[in-house]
Amino acid sequence: MIEKKIIEDKKREFEIKEFIREKLGKGKASEIKIEHTPLGEKIIITTSKPGLVIGRGGEIIQEMSETLKKKFGLENPHIEVNQIENPLFDAQTVADEIALALERYGPLAFKLIAYRKLEDILKAGALGAEIRLSGKLPSERARSWRFAFGYLKKTGESAKKVVRTAKSVAFTKPGTIGVKVSIVPKDAKIPDKIEINKEAIEEKLKELIKKEEEKTKVEEKEKKEKKE
Repeated sequence: MIEKKIIEDKKREFEIKEFIREKLGKGKASEIKIEHTPLGEKIIITTSKPGLVIGRGGEIIQEMSETLKKKFGLENPHIEVNQIENPLFDAQTVADEIALALERYGPLAFKLIAYRKLEDILKAGALGAEIRLSGKLPSERARSWRFAFGYLKKTGESAKKVVRTAKSVAFTKPGTIGVKVSIVPKDAKIPDKIEINKEAIEEKLKELIKKEEEKTKVEEKEKKEKKE
């Protein structure tokens, strides 16, 4: 009976988190935690856009609280909003932003989107970052692309402590694209002493961005000419 109760509670928590993410929309909630207190359920939403989560005069929070009471039977839900200090070090925020950009501009611009985001993360001072995109990107067949710079430990307990990883999904006309982001923030305590040639990496990224921008312009021109 106890095991069944635990499973039911976990299922309800998952459904609540999914409801909140769907209500707010992609890119609004990085993390959602649910704490059970004597006064009721405390729901903590971590976000880079607190204004969009709270709403004008707290209307969005109020609407969610009412739904949580009626739909999920929570007696006294209290929603708390925490702001992310640096969104570029938050893997979920970055992954969602990449997914939204792919949905907005289309998968043909995937390299440009990835390089620009890597440049932003580098400028913020991260020690390393990796972006993996998988799906029908420039071709008919699904494949995976990797974009990265700097330090990025893959295995071991230290990797779990210093590397922030998250996933998102972009829904585009050609198909679904998976987005996986890993970031090592500048304040991460790592066992190895490393030095990153930030200037050289930044210069290389600028070259790649310029190349992709020119390529995108040509593709857009050709697309326009075909329509005419």
